[in-house]
Amino acid sequence: MNKVLFRHLAREIYGATAIVLVAFLGLFAFFDFINELEDVGKGGYEVHHALAYVAMLIPGRVYELMPVAVLIGTLYALTALARQSEITVMRASGLSTAAMLRMLGLIGSLFVAMTFVFGEYIAPPAESAAQQWRLTATHSAVSQQLRTGLWVKDGPMVINVRTLLPDRSLEKVRIYTFDEGYRLASLAEAKRGVYDGDGRWRFLDVVRTRFLEERTEVEDVPEFIWRSELTPEVLSVLMVVPERMSVANLWAYRQHLKENQQNADRYEIALWKKLVYPLAVLVMMALALPFALTHDRMSNVSMKVFLGVMLGVTFHLLNGLFSNLGVINAWNSGLAAVTPSVLFLGAAALMLYMVDRR
Repeated sequence: MNKVLFRHLAREIYGATAIVLVAFLGLFAFFDFINELEDVGKGGYEVHHALAYVAMLIPGRVYELMPVAVLIGTLYALTALARQSEITVMRASGLSTAAMLRMLGLIGSLFVAMTFVFGEYIAPPAESAAQQWRLTATHSAVSQQLRTGLWVKDGPMVINVRTLLPDRSLEKVRIYTFDEGYRLASLAEAKRGVYDGDGRWRFLDVVRTRFLEERTEVEDVPEFIWRSELTPEVLSVLMVVPERMSVANLWAYRQHLKENQQNADRYEIALWKKLVYPLAVLVMMALALPFALTHDRMSNVSMKVFLGVMLGVTFHLLNGLFSNLGVINAWNSGLAAVTPSVLFLGAAALMLYMVDRR
């Protein structure tokens, strides 16, 4: 592989992609800020709070927009090279389509790594911090859509949390404990719950009622210990949508739901998407190549960039569509997650085949 050619192509693609990504981030940040202006002035929420909140959403936007930005950036860079006949010179010197794909794959490996790092290590904590910041600024608490609060099943216990505070502590908690015959054995009510680490929740100021054969017993308990794999980070599903959670948290909550015989389809699909999504960058780069190789029939750069935008939007919409269809129809989670990427990869392969035949 010609190192000079590789460096030149990498420089063009990295530069174009960076410009596209920054432009997209600025546009989405503007829209997010306009949306936040509706809440400015409510509960002490001011403009500087909104600006900080929008800034903390940017890593998540980077993760979401990376494949689309790479598609448009690669398309623009390759088309610009084609207009200057550099692609023609490369082809005439013996550079095959397979060799160009290998070069794009090596260049795209950096984008794959960046997408994974942002999706796993930067975006989830930033998203969680953004939601906590907003809740603190507005003096709000996290609540479920259900008026009765959050319900969690954990083995023989069912825990009802009325309020989850921004600092991840719990308020107004009820613990229902059932025996092997699914009869209610006890009901404990706690004013507050805090996480001590190592899978241990500590509930304070507890009043517990035991339901015995012919009587009930009420007792005051200074504290009640609940050992569970549900850490504050996992409970943050209330604050962060599954698609923005890390692989570790998705896996832990998925396992918890399965162990308690609850539907985990949405989290399984989100888990598969987190694993597959970084590779979509390579699919987008492969999809851009056929357009550059057909420069003699379509030399308008702006038209190709427009097509790239449309393809990127279509990919983004299909990703969401198949995720929702997978949950609704109980499809195989892996299949629902990879189908959009497979469809676009198939389209890229077909177009490259047609270009090579010509």
